[in-house]
Amino acid sequence: MSLVGQIASLQNYASYKELAWEGTFEDYLEMVRKRPQLTRNAYQRLYDMVLSYGVEEYIDNKKKLVRYKFFRDDTHGGKDAVFGLDVPLMRLMNVLKSAAQGYGTERRIILLHGPVGSAKSTIVRLLKRGCELYSKTPEGALYTYYWELPGPLAEHAGGSEVFPCPMHDEPLRLIPREWRDETVKRLNLGNDGFKIRIDGEVNPACRMIFKELMRHHGGDFEKVMKHVKVRRLLLSEQDRIGIGTFQPKDEKNQDSTELTGDINYRKIAIFGSDSDPRAFNFDGEFNIANRGIIEFVEILKLEVAFLYDLLGATQEKRIKPKKFAQTDIDEVIIGHTNEAEYKKLLSNEFMEALRDRTVKVDIPYITRVSEEVKIYAKDYVSARVGKHVAPHTLYVAALWAVLTRLEDPKKGNLSPLQKAKLYDGKTLPGFTQDNIKELRKEAAREGMEGISPRYIQDKISNALVSEKGDGAVNPFMVMNELESGLRHHSLISSDDIRKRYGELLQVVKQEYEDIVKNEVQRAISADEELIQKLCANYIDNVKAYTQKEKVKNPYTGQDEEPDERLMRSIEEKIDIPESRKDDFRREIMNYIGALAIEGRTFDYKTNERLHKALEAKLFEDQKDSIKLTSLVSSVVDRDTQAKIDVVKQRLIKNFGYDEVSATDVLNYVASIFARGDVKS
Repeated sequence: MSLVGQIASLQNYASYKELAWEGTFEDYLEMVRKRPQLTRNAYQRLYDMVLSYGVEEYIDNKKKLVRYKFFRDDTHGGKDAVFGLDVPLMRLMNVLKSAAQGYGTERRIILLHGPVGSAKSTIVRLLKRGCELYSKTPEGALYTYYWELPGPLAEHAGGSEVFPCPMHDEPLRLIPREWRDETVKRLNLGNDGFKIRIDGEVNPACRMIFKELMRHHGGDFEKVMKHVKVRRLLLSEQDRIGIGTFQPKDEKNQDSTELTGDINYRKIAIFGSDSDPRAFNFDGEFNIANRGIIEFVEILKLEVAFLYDLLGATQEKRIKPKKFAQTDIDEVIIGHTNEAEYKKLLSNEFMEALRDRTVKVDIPYITRVSEEVKIYAKDYVSARVGKHVAPHTLYVAALWAVLTRLEDPKKGNLSPLQKAKLYDGKTLPGFTQDNIKELRKEAAREGMEGISPRYIQDKISNALVSEKGDGAVNPFMVMNELESGLRHHSLISSDDIRKRYGELLQVVKQEYEDIVKNEVQRAISADEELIQKLCANYIDNVKAYTQKEKVKNPYTGQDEEPDERLMRSIEEKIDIPESRKDDFRREIMNYIGALAIEGRTFDYKTNERLHKALEAKLFEDQKDSIKLTSLVSSVVDRDTQAKIDVVKQRLIKNFGYDEVSATDVLNYVASIFARGDVKS
């Protein structure tokens, strides 16, 4: 086989034939009778496209939420996946649902509003790419038409025997408006699941061709329709078919014809007039986006001349090309803008009409650390960057980013770090899911300010190319980059904010210190099964204590009083005083009961304080088997070194370290132990 033949063998010819389908207007009517969904408008198709990927329902803070799988971008390996924005995306989908059902929002501009780097452009890019792919599927098929004008009829198209519909109109628009309702009834178009509505008129160029053919055939509609060839329409941003993008440029170079098309002066000589629609290029962004979606980048930077076109396109679903009647369009209009531009809109009285035609959907920064980590994990996992990324490197960066976006808690007994953990699904004593709802309500603008993911990505990149890394990158390298970059960050407007961000970075450093101390402790004790047994034993005793019952000794089978010494030895690890022990034990039992009501099983890992207490207790029971302070000694005996190597291998196996980072962490924690910074 030739080289070209080998390439050609990759083609799915059956798929190509299906996507290149052509037929008569009669064929199309027959298809519509069987599948009325072929005639969906742009909003209906966009909404169905997102739903076609499936949804996941889950409960968060007693509230049922929906996660749309489309925004995971599995089709492209998660390249443009959107994380942590389930609620904003639900609001966006509610707008699309309302528009798809014709409740009014189809006559509005969808405006994604939020701080820089909050995934506004990514969401629109996903929707545009999704429309392209959906149009190639059997479920997302849509159709347009062209005119066949053989022999002398070609003069109507300037000598060409083929005249494509310049705006890719729905073929049913060729049915005159006064016949449409009766046509739907007689041909039995539509069904209980989908009612067909034929909206809008054909574009001016096709309208003229239609009139000329009607005159030629003496008003015989059936003969005119024999000149119509219906074909499959594939949306494509690259080919400028059904997907449009408009980006404001320099004020002196802007021209409204970029949106609505312009006169083709070469064709004036053929058709004799600049008001002949066949001498007009219907290639403005509104024209080419017909049947699909148009994106306005930084929409509020538009000049007034563009504003008028935009207002008509949203409210009336019409545009006004130069020297022609208003032309119907069918497309989703979506724009995005940042906070500063939106504030200008609110203060500009001349923009009142635009505000009235806008549905704003806030796209804030992520406020859940685990979701923020996913953004960086896409690009900075070890396998992708070719260097070892030490555990918690991405976590500390994500934690700091989230902390900068949170408002200070109004409750005096709650720190920003604790608030971030509550938002991320962790539990703290004295706080319920209702408390978390209150925290979110009292901080209405949370997520609209703070550090952008782009800044974090830039600093992680700096750490990766740094010569200090010795083939790896660790949390301290990234935190140093984050801190040094604050001095030159262009979006930090005041020294007070810069100081606050620096203080939050110290909070993150302390949190990281606690994490690695805990990991080394766990690597020394290391036995998950022992912790679970200790937890079960503790819970059994707490349950008996709170319910004034006895505990069955597993070895003797005798009923005994709850083991007070065991319970206190665990509770003292997290500074529960004797006077508070009853309250703490009731809290634990209430928490387990609340989980049971929701159908969830208690796991000690979700209760951070109890988790720490159990590990500290187990560590205390086993710590004498190895002296951590010996790590920082210049002389280590063979037996101690063997034990250190076992701990190191546990860090590598259980926590994701490599040889270098495990050694670094052990040395770092050992230095803390050596200075007496860990409670015995």
